[in-house]
Amino acid sequence: MRRYRFMPFLLSIVFLVISITVVSEENNHKVKAVNTATFDEISEDMKGIWVSYITLDMQNSDKSEDAFKSKIEEIINTSKESGFNTLIVQVRPFCDALYNSSYYPWSHTLTGTQGENPLYDPLQIMCDMCHDNGLKIHAWINPYRVSSSETPSQLSDDNPYIKDPTIGFEHNGNIYLDPSNQKAVRLIVNGVTEIVRKYDVDGIQFDDYFYPENSDNTDDDVYRIYAENEDTPLSKEEWRAQNVNTMIQKVYQAIHKNSDKIVFGISPQGNISNNMALGADVKKWCENEGYIDYICPQIYFSLDNPALTFEDSLDQWLNINAHDALRLYIGLAGYKGGTDEDEGTWLDNDDILKNEIEICQEKGTDGIILYSYECFSNDTNEAEIRNVANYLTGITQ
Repeated sequence: MRRYRFMPFLLSIVFLVISITVVSEENNHKVKAVNTATFDEISEDMKGIWVSYITLDMQNSDKSEDAFKSKIEEIINTSKESGFNTLIVQVRPFCDALYNSSYYPWSHTLTGTQGENPLYDPLQIMCDMCHDNGLKIHAWINPYRVSSSETPSQLSDDNPYIKDPTIGFEHNGNIYLDPSNQKAVRLIVNGVTEIVRKYDVDGIQFDDYFYPENSDNTDDDVYRIYAENEDTPLSKEEWRAQNVNTMIQKVYQAIHKNSDKIVFGISPQGNISNNMALGADVKKWCENEGYIDYICPQIYFSLDNPALTFEDSLDQWLNINAHDALRLYIGLAGYKGGTDEDEGTWLDNDDILKNEIEICQEKGTDGIILYSYECFSNDTNEAEIRNVANYLTGITQ
């Protein structure tokens, strides 16, 4: 029998003690890379496009393997014809999987019901079809999110959080894995290891969801127990960042223990100052080996955004003292083209994204990733996306 996600969640202090991870593996020295992934075979810059679980949703189709293959064929053809060389496909959006997993249930986006087997393997199909068409594929993972805004409306009995609620917490009606919980960290690492071993992906990417915003009181009891057992405890913010850092290190090590060809990247928020509040110590990841192979900040701002311009944000990332092997890709806001976002500054021109790509190239970044494939079917974004495609394919207007 399936259970609704809004189950009682009253845990005793004993469970809190059991769940705590007192991070002791990290120090202030540079962490040596483990079989650092090389980019030697990359002869061109990253020209990626994010393909979200929304795009991959099969609920309004006959849910068949043929229907999924037709969808992926269209995505590949459109992306390739528009000058993109890499798809970043979301394969774990809600503590679930768009692939055959031993740790996570099947995603509800495939059949409408979380945990229901679609009778085909979407990630295997995407890997095969991308490589057959000369495209690279990165598996995009949301490491901590279990549910958001009642999506999915029901969690399956084999969802890790339903099986063991001590690994997560609820906040504002949403559910997240707890970054301080050792079992949650192990689950994330095992899930990534599974993908690396089973699928011919070119990369693993985490998105910008770490600790949820304005959630300082969700783990007060866990932090208090940690602090009581330390002579010189970290501040709450530092402790949270260290919990995330430990998970990132373990994922990096797991990937490169199994492959020296698969790269690991993270796509954090574009405003550097916002990240630490989420437990995302982006400067540490960039400056020290052993965390990530690439960073892709989501610089989703127009050239004239009054709050923070695209170029000012880009310069902040370029000024980080990054380790020599790190690649810097820039996330671009395709979805803002032609809208009144950023106080209407996206309405000034229809070649803002193209100009941002030129700026990235002039400043020596290693490529761009566009959010997202949905832009190709949005009339509002049409002019901007057409100019991007023309630029990437060398078509002059």
